[in-house]
Amino acid sequence: MLKKVLSGVCAGLAISLGGSVFLACENRYVGAVMFSVALLCICLKGYSLFTGKIGFIPEKHGKEEISVLLLGLLGNLIGTVVGGLLIRCAAPNLGAAAEALCVGKFAQTGLQTFLRGMFCGVLMYLAVSIYRDRKDIVGILFCIPVFILSGFEHSIADMFYFAAAGSFSLRAIVFIALVILGNSVGGMLLPALGMVGKEA
Repeated sequence: MLKKVLSGVCAGLAISLGGSVFLACENRYVGAVMFSVALLCICLKGYSLFTGKIGFIPEKHGKEEISVLLLGLLGNLIGTVVGGLLIRCAAPNLGAAAEALCVGKFAQTGLQTFLRGMFCGVLMYLAVSIYRDRKDIVGILFCIPVFILSGFEHSIADMFYFAAAGSFSLRAIVFIALVILGNSVGGMLLPALGMVGKEA
């Protein structure tokens, strides 16, 4: 169990680094591309990222897969909260940038948040599945900037942004929960459709 959680913590810290460089870049296009370093490191090192694993649950959903998913999510939370708080302390300017970013997130309706999470989930599944199937990072290098520039929501990255912003409220928790739900639905959408297509 500890190994699964720690793998999630490592992924959360990697996402924190990606979120940090995004906050630090004045040019959002450059920041979106540079954020890709997070998923690149996670995939190459084999760390446990919830949004990278949820899409494969329709295919394999035994106790082991569910355990890895949920314990990894716990680790993701720990890693991003620790990473966010440390970044807020080390670079107050990034904390201020995270605060401004989170204000915009709270302006969304619940439905918008869910749908933005869903579209991000689709892109995350594509990025990781292309890497798994073809050992090619091209999916990561394109899908990550696309979800960021489109304004879609990534639950683990949002955990980091809220922590870096010092925003620990019920509103933030509800927001993250909606994004996790959206990421989950979006991540499982394409593989689930593919399974239905095979049975038809």
